[in-house]
Amino acid sequence: MDPDPGSSVESTEILDKYVQASQSLDNARAGSMEVDINASVPKLKANGRLHALRMMSHVGRITYRVLGFQGSNAVKTQVIARYLQAEQQGQTNPHLTVAPVNYKFKFKGPHRVDSGKDVYVFALTPKKKEAGLFKGEIWLDASTYLPVYEKGRFVKNPTIFFKRVDFERAFAIKDGKPLPQYMNSTITTRVVGKVELDVNYSNYAPDSDGTESAGSSLSTVSFSSR
Repeated sequence: MDPDPGSSVESTEILDKYVQASQSLDNARAGSMEVDINASVPKLKANGRLHALRMMSHVGRITYRVLGFQGSNAVKTQVIARYLQAEQQGQTNPHLTVAPVNYKFKFKGPHRVDSGKDVYVFALTPKKKEAGLFKGEIWLDASTYLPVYEKGRFVKNPTIFFKRVDFERAFAIKDGKPLPQYMNSTITTRVVGKVELDVNYSNYAPDSDGTESAGSSLSTVSFSSR
């Protein structure tokens, strides 16, 4: 990997270890998690809460099995469904991975978070303008070199319905894997104004049989309970 001009030897070594750690995760995160998605649209005074099972296959395909929904049907179809479909499409695109092939990394230095954990902070600038890439930051765990936090703004929105998407997301490292913990987004839409979207993940269960998770053949989100 060629370091950016002015980057230190330390930052180059950290990035090398991050790339190695990320590559070792191939086929390692297959499994399922419960997910709760809460969306609010102040302009409409409307809310929606979706409870679902999020499944990731060994080839990285993400699908959802809806377990329940409460709230506005407009929030369900116009906000939550669009978010889920964008995530499904983005996760299988190698051009969107947070890696030096897609981003310029600028080392901002070490940092100690409130929990006492040490992290390395990098500023991220995408090398191209493509839906799913963002400008912002990534924090890497100093002991595993795996991501524990990302934040930023998408440089091109995943759907024409969204005008601007700002987000932050955190990961919990378990058994050498960065598992999603939460994601908070503020989305400016073209039709209903600002949307607040909060996603929380829990109860990860690994899929160790070498097959894709149940339902992974679905290409779109279905809102029929199963």
